[in-house]
Amino acid sequence: MRIKYLYQQIASHLSVIIVAFLILSLVFSQYVEKFVYDSKTEELVTYGKNILSDMERNQFNSSSILKSYGHILDGRDIQYSLFNENSVITYSTGQKTPLIELRDEEWQNIKSGNIITVKQEFNRFDEAVTFVLLPYFQNNRFIGGILLTSPIKGSRQVVSQMNSFLLYTTAIALVFSLLLSWILSTLHVRRIKRLQEATSLVSGGDYSVRIPSSNFDEISELAGDFNTMVEKLNDSMEEIETLENRRRQFMADVSHELRTPLTTIRGIIEGMSNDMITEEEKSKGLGLASNETRRLIRLVNENLDYEKIRSNQIELHKQDIQLIELFEIIKDQLADMAAQRNNDIVISAEPYVTLHADYDRLTQILINITKNSIQFTENGVISLRAYDQNEHIVIEVSDTGIGIDPANIEKIWSRFYKAILSRTTNPYGEFGLGLSIVKQLVMMHNGTIDVASDKGKGTKFTITLPK
Repeated sequence: MRIKYLYQQIASHLSVIIVAFLILSLVFSQYVEKFVYDSKTEELVTYGKNILSDMERNQFNSSSILKSYGHILDGRDIQYSLFNENSVITYSTGQKTPLIELRDEEWQNIKSGNIITVKQEFNRFDEAVTFVLLPYFQNNRFIGGILLTSPIKGSRQVVSQMNSFLLYTTAIALVFSLLLSWILSTLHVRRIKRLQEATSLVSGGDYSVRIPSSNFDEISELAGDFNTMVEKLNDSMEEIETLENRRRQFMADVSHELRTPLTTIRGIIEGMSNDMITEEEKSKGLGLASNETRRLIRLVNENLDYEKIRSNQIELHKQDIQLIELFEIIKDQLADMAAQRNNDIVISAEPYVTLHADYDRLTQILINITKNSIQFTENGVISLRAYDQNEHIVIEVSDTGIGIDPANIEKIWSRFYKAILSRTTNPYGEFGLGLSIVKQLVMMHNGTIDVASDKGKGTKFTITLPK
């Protein structure tokens, strides 16, 4: 059976409140009743002691003392009777019987000097009463006692009135509690339904939904967590969409790049097999096929390299590297490429600047960045600089090329990203994997890499590595 959360909340609140009120009412009622009867018996004991004390002090005028007390106590609806050691009544303001009816236990107690108090007695008197028995001794000899009675109806009336007030208070409290419970339960259910509706929208693909949140209670904190989750989902979906677009672009670029060299190689092979290429042109054709084959190998290696680095399958073999020597090697390797675009490569590092790193991977990092700088620089300068900075070595590769749009600076580290989408035949880093590989390799060396660029003026890559 399905029960709405609203009714569950109201039922639970009311159950707790009703049980609490019942327990409190019972305890309070018992306390009030005990207090009333204790007060009454205490009052009777006090009057009894006063009567006996006055009689003992003024034995010759005891009759007038008894009468005066009779008038006073009659106004308070209290009757008293004096009796001797044989329980015979010697003076009474209310008893019509000649003897005081006492049980053996009570008689023994009073003879022993104990005061007997009975809060409610229904059988031995004409009406239900509260009574006390006080012993009377002269010269340490028991000569009788005094009985004081007061009708229960007065005490009952007080208790009944207190119970009535308690009943009214309980009823008002329950109505107020029901109203408050209804308001709170409705509020909580509304907030939960809002979360439910938002969840349905998110499951339908709407990641723009947000729920008002605060630190008021757990539901508000849940709303905050929900908003954080939706934001992350939205970011993930945007990233997935971006990667999917880049993947499509990558597949298109791969198709284009593979088709061109494969078509060239196929044409050369078919031409040779059909003797359509002269002996003089065979060497040229073989050279062209070799170049295209290297181009395909470079493409495959670049993808394999990225996957190995990303899955931590690369093991670093570190050694001490003198950076000025490494810069000179890179300059020699890329001199022809730089010359094709009228660029100069300038290197700068002190001989003592050394770094403990993987030589091959560091070379791969610097060649990738330097090639990238050459690619986007014409008639300019590419600078490689290294210097010591406390416990780190800083390597800077800067150029005077076209720069990078500030909006795209963070994107250059993404896989498949290309700064110029129309460049599908770039001979270096065609598919946007170069800088992604660079960042992964730098992180494997526990270093950081940053880029600063000024559109139209140039770009500078800064690599910071521990010595």
